[in-house]
Amino acid sequence: MEYNEFITHVQSLAQSNSREEAERATRATLETIKERIAGDEANKIAAELPQQLGEYLQGQEGDTGESFNLQEFIARTSQKENIEPTTTAIHVRAVFAVLQNAINPKTFASFQAHFTHDYEELFPTSPTSEVPA
Repeated sequence: MEYNEFITHVQSLAQSNSREEAERATRATLETIKERIAGDEANKIAAELPQQLGEYLQGQEGDTGESFNLQEFIARTSQKENIEPTTTAIHVRAVFAVLQNAINPKTFASFQAHFTHDYEELFPTSPTSEVPA
């Protein structure tokens, strides 16, 4: 999936007002994912994304990642986006949905395994759901 396609899908799913908002949401979510999961796992995901997006996941090589709950994930992402947490949660869900369709299913399953059950609401309900064109 190309960068523009990824951002367009995030914008559509999040019902964002602008492309810039979708780009901010994507960057903030990926940077928070980088804090949450092991650096090596983040690099696997980065390798399957367009370079501009993959860069947001790199730089934590060898790091084991921090363990924090869903509320903290939303709070950190919200702070990066500089918007209220309710809107951030919508944005994060959109990024996760597009990410699922942008990377290999095995890579996504491995990524999802890093999150506890309280994160379930962020993940698309169907592993085969397609992002609308």
